[in-house]
Amino acid sequence: MADCPPATLLADLHATVVERLGAEAESLTFERAVLGIFFTGVKLANGAGGLCATPIKSVPEAVCCPSSAKAMPIPGKIAGRKAVQVLDDLYRPQDLRRTLAIATLNALAETLWMRDGGPAGAEVSDGDAFDALVIPPGARVALVGAFPPYMRELRRRGQPFHVLEMDPATLRPEEMPFYASADRAPELVPKADVFITTGTTLINGTLDGLLRLLRPGAEAAVIGPTATLIAEPFARRGVTAVGGTRVRAPDELLELLAEGGSGYHFFGKTVERVTLRLPPLQQ
Repeated sequence: MADCPPATLLADLHATVVERLGAEAESLTFERAVLGIFFTGVKLANGAGGLCATPIKSVPEAVCCPSSAKAMPIPGKIAGRKAVQVLDDLYRPQDLRRTLAIATLNALAETLWMRDGGPAGAEVSDGDAFDALVIPPGARVALVGAFPPYMRELRRRGQPFHVLEMDPATLRPEEMPFYASADRAPELVPKADVFITTGTTLINGTLDGLLRLLRPGAEAAVIGPTATLIAEPFARRGVTAVGGTRVRAPDELLELLAEGGSGYHFFGKTVERVTLRLPPLQQ
């Protein structure tokens, strides 16, 4: 990679994956893509699969056929298309196009795992990245997004935390004391000892700004099927743990997604969680 990486995390992930695949990147094509209600999945012709959360709430264009057509990534013309062509949609404003592009990026990252194994220098473990985080008692936690399992565990531990969330209706009454409006991020993230966000912030374009708010030395995790399992672009931005997924049975997964399946239906079956603990980036 060049001394000055691309300005955004998505662009950095894109450049890193394509560079490492080399000529193989140009040869990979789609076998199938499914834009499911909760997750979008792809399978490439080499058997590699990739996932991304479907941001159904953030697609205001999808209200009628003419307007939603503009937001969709060319239905009926995806199979057989080159994967690298779809990566251009990483930089488009339409969330559904970007979603398919991120799922494709993750399938290309899986191609690297299949060929080369996990990222050099990163500590690889199975399971949820939350379990790999170092959260000392009393440490202040900033959680981006109302993610029920994490809120439940933080409350059980008596951990001080804020949930930065755009829609307070997603929190239960007992969770509301921890709620903070998303626009309070510049106030709360720099004070956090531990920062946790789901990979969906990659889709809506807010992750780069959030990572710039991190205080030096903070524990920072990007978690969820949307997160690409490539180390250096995250490490360059202060991330200490990435929790992503590897698709083990893409055909079965895509059938589940086509029938409205969610994480409850595929985790531990067709998809496995993988965590990368990232070493401090060498200056």
